[in-house]
Amino acid sequence: MQKNNKKLRVLTALSIIPGFGCRRVFNLLKHIEDPEEIFRLSKRKLRTVEGIGEASALSLLSFDDWDKVDQILAETEKSGSKIITMADSDYPPLLKQIYDPPVLFWMKGNPEALSKPGIAVVGTRNTSAYGRTMAEKLTGELADQGMCIFSGLAYGIDSIAHKTALEHKASTVAVLGSGIDNLYPKKNTALANNIVKSGGAVITEYPLGTNPDAVNFPVRNRIVSGMSLGVLVVESGIKGGSMITADLGLDQNREVFAVPHSLGNPSGTGCNYLIKRGAAKLVQTIDDILEELPVEYEGDEQVKIENESPKPNWRDLGLDKPSAKICEALENQAYQIDDLSEELGVNTSQLLVTLLQLEMEGLVQQRAGKIFELK
Repeated sequence: MQKNNKKLRVLTALSIIPGFGCRRVFNLLKHIEDPEEIFRLSKRKLRTVEGIGEASALSLLSFDDWDKVDQILAETEKSGSKIITMADSDYPPLLKQIYDPPVLFWMKGNPEALSKPGIAVVGTRNTSAYGRTMAEKLTGELADQGMCIFSGLAYGIDSIAHKTALEHKASTVAVLGSGIDNLYPKKNTALANNIVKSGGAVITEYPLGTNPDAVNFPVRNRIVSGMSLGVLVVESGIKGGSMITADLGLDQNREVFAVPHSLGNPSGTGCNYLIKRGAAKLVQTIDDILEELPVEYEGDEQVKIENESPKPNWRDLGLDKPSAKICEALENQAYQIDDLSEELGVNTSQLLVTLLQLEMEGLVQQRAGKIFELK
């Protein structure tokens, strides 16, 4: 059972303060070493944290609904689930990189599965025979390479991806658009139980009892893509959740892949569209995916992560003055492009050109929301 420790109570409280939001919590945790100190901070100290203004500081300082926090924790324990917060070591490191990571989420299963290198496999609920075949083939081959399979437990491609991962004895993680005690779709309850029993995980950021409302699913898709090294769209129309997941993956700087479809297949028009506009790499074989990932494979084992060599120090590279100024600014903190422009007094368009060059040189990396940081 999960202990109702002080850190968990603090993060749970932060998650229910109206209007506080994940970015403010994320910035707080970067600013404050001990989360337990957060509710003892002064308004002045809170105002020094990026994104926390007068209103949000007062919201935090006036919070007093600890009975609700304890009720949430008690109900979580009763449901047999566990809460993972941003401050926990089990929180997936890739998910922390996205612009709006959830403050916490509920989980059943093995927390180690959340941080395994893997691919999001997504697609339509209304599959064709070709789509089903390709989903089984590519997911099975990814699973055999030791990849975790992330998806959304929906009918169609999502279910095929989870089932195929289980058949190949690989980890798989399902992300829900409802409360963990209100699993949707109900017919996939046995599949969800098998995922948990097999060493995978079922997770959701939605509180206990949350219904599977349509608005929840596009929001949860950022978690599916955010935990993954890349997004594979197997079969999708021009609109729908899979296309949203692909767009989110692009915004999160994830690799996006798509299976090509015949022109007469309406359920594959989204895949062809992604390929046509250069948003996704065309996938014919599993190697088309593996060669784009920052993990090298040999047989069934992951053998190394790229970029293990020491990082270059920008001060030793003889950069021109504009590039050096950018690196110096990013040395202490990440900046959103507009804030960096204001900090350096440089036109945004001109700044982006220099940042792109620094990205190509491996010195700077971009996160979702046009946030830049030193590598």
